[in-house]
Amino acid sequence: MSAGALHPTTLLQAVAAAFAEDGALALAQARFQPRPGQAAMAEAVAETIEQGGALVVEAGTGVGKTFSYLVPALLSGERVLVSTATKALQDQLHGRDLPKLLQALALPARVALLKGRGSYLCLHRLELARQHPSAEDSAVARMLARVEVWSQATATGDLAELPGWDERSAATPLFTSTRDNCLGSACPRFRACHVYQARREAMAADVVVINHHLFFADHAIRGTGVAELLPSTRVVVFDEAHQLSDTGVQFLGSQMASSQWLDLARDVLASGLQWARGLADWQGVAAALEHAARDWRMAVGARTPGSRLRWAGEVPDGVDAEGWSRALQDLSAACRQALAALDTVSEIAPDFVRLHERCVALMERLGLFLDAAPGSAVRWVEIGTHHVRAAQAPLDIAVPLRGLWFPESAAAAAAAAADEAGGSGPPAVPEDAGADPDLPWSDEPAAAVAAAQADEPPVPPLAQPLWPQGPAGTGGLEGLEGRDGAPHADSGPPGRPRAWIFTSATLGDDASLRWFTEACGLEGARVLQVPSPFDYAAQAGLYVPRHLPAPSDPGHGAAVARWAGDAARVLGGRTLVLTTTLRALRTIGDALKARFADGSGIEVLVQGEWPKRRLMERFREGDGDGMRPGCVLVASATFWEGFDVPGDALQLVVIDKLPFPPPGDPVVEARSQRLEQEGRSAFRHFALPEAAIALKQGAGRLIRHEQDRGLLAVADVRLATMGYGKRLLAALPPMRRIQDEAEWAEALRELAAVTTPSTTDRPSP
Repeated sequence: MSAGALHPTTLLQAVAAAFAEDGALALAQARFQPRPGQAAMAEAVAETIEQGGALVVEAGTGVGKTFSYLVPALLSGERVLVSTATKALQDQLHGRDLPKLLQALALPARVALLKGRGSYLCLHRLELARQHPSAEDSAVARMLARVEVWSQATATGDLAELPGWDERSAATPLFTSTRDNCLGSACPRFRACHVYQARREAMAADVVVINHHLFFADHAIRGTGVAELLPSTRVVVFDEAHQLSDTGVQFLGSQMASSQWLDLARDVLASGLQWARGLADWQGVAAALEHAARDWRMAVGARTPGSRLRWAGEVPDGVDAEGWSRALQDLSAACRQALAALDTVSEIAPDFVRLHERCVALMERLGLFLDAAPGSAVRWVEIGTHHVRAAQAPLDIAVPLRGLWFPESAAAAAAAAADEAGGSGPPAVPEDAGADPDLPWSDEPAAAVAAAQADEPPVPPLAQPLWPQGPAGTGGLEGLEGRDGAPHADSGPPGRPRAWIFTSATLGDDASLRWFTEACGLEGARVLQVPSPFDYAAQAGLYVPRHLPAPSDPGHGAAVARWAGDAARVLGGRTLVLTTTLRALRTIGDALKARFADGSGIEVLVQGEWPKRRLMERFREGDGDGMRPGCVLVASATFWEGFDVPGDALQLVVIDKLPFPPPGDPVVEARSQRLEQEGRSAFRHFALPEAAIALKQGAGRLIRHEQDRGLLAVADVRLATMGYGKRLLAALPPMRRIQDEAEWAEALRELAAVTTPSTTDRPSP
């Protein structure tokens, strides 16, 4: 223990007192009820904060994990970093949970919210937006008018505060920036920049709420020598940690999209006409870039949008080699033409300097994809309706992550491996490997940041902790790997190792949570599972209808739609149908919309038809006001998790098929092949755990509160007939089993007859 710090039991005692029946939380919240699981998790978090190291906690729905990690983190007096996977949870933590707890605990800590740059209004681009060709569209012009009015009143520039904003709007790129088009310190509005303002507030805060992308960005930035961008911290909490590995893989990979080339073409044209009209053939330069990008998309041929093509050889599978090669050569030629034009005007405006840098970066990325992929990575091409994206990602990031969580042991292992190999260490991660175009400051030089800070007031010290502490932190998070590829040996303040907390409602389907710990290099972490306090046997029922066609039957989707529609009619809507594919989404969605036309008393919502936020709001409203019909929502992908509907608005969740990873996906194939080469079963060690986790996530949408009642139906007979079904069933909450159609019909009638007060205004912490 560090000099000046109190005995570890001091924090444990403070945490226990806060969660007691007469503690600070109970006094501040009328509905607070002590929960043994919540207190146990908080105790484990407190112990980890005091001792350092890593703690992995799977906390079932209703445990109240948010308070379980926030209370000990706040009471510790340490600087805290909380990372989430979604903006929605970021906003909830910053806008609701943290203010509530700080008031209850009577703590003066300062809190900051930090998102990716695409979440903030760019003042410079807004000023130029009216000159952009897209602004001639009436819908875009109307949106720009609203943003211009809002920009005069907003203090943060956070677009989540813009009423009615749809991030899919064609106007959004006109008033937001990316890593590609941000001018950094050369921007004429740099002093007033909302992104920089958010960063400055984060530097002065005691608690900073970020997301997983920004966490990995900070590592990449520090690894290239840029001054630290996030506050120094000793306590790091990852909520929604089940997404951490996928985010890391994405961030440490590389990608090149036709949309980047099209954006470049539009920006070259707009800037050329704005600042250097007549000095170059901007129309011709932009047209060459645009045609090359569209020809690249055409080179892959007619493909189903959303499909992925494996790219193990010189060209992606099924793609004409000559056409593909010609398309990439045309991209290179168009980029060289743009560079030549930009060279002649680079001193006129900083926009041209940035455009030149973007061209160089795209040429470098093009060169990467012209070379063969390394054996440790998987490469593929992703097809959209109008776009194409080339991507390359590592198959495994456990080693660099292990070096981050356990730096001393990782450094020793790296040194031993280097000695054995004659002094050569593992290859270093490329400096720009994880560059995400929507992350703030990944392109700003340290000198620019320092210059901008020079005129600002000094960063004030941290708020006083609840009790005296040991030495301060060591200057923030270190890079994933050093220049030589070896993990940084940073373990936090001297004598007090950094504390890493990982939590989610779904982290595995076994006691060791191997699905999560193995992928994230956390085999040495302490593991804790806290079961849900809900009485699932009384609150929910599970049914596997055996009369429906097999999942491989072409008529399966239509049959699921009819069967789910029958149930939804009994309940007056209140149904969420989760699909495993976009094809099933369309099949089931179209069938239900045709069945429940206007005037039927049920409104069918289908993902993609409205913005996600609007879909969620409408579904949560349900028929609660008595003036609108109940809802059936057909959704896929992101709706399998993070969609909370406490109360009667949701009473039935239908899952169309067992969510196994798609076998034809290049990433799935590559990971499966690697396991088979290691002598392990790809189905047992990869496909089955993935399905269990996804199934558990989907089922978790149903019961969100102690008063909720509902039914879960999995329209895949394999869950009941195949041997592996037992493992999948074991991953689900312990709901009562419904055996046949007669019992199912009775359960629906009983559920329809029960009305409980809505709890949407008091979700579980």
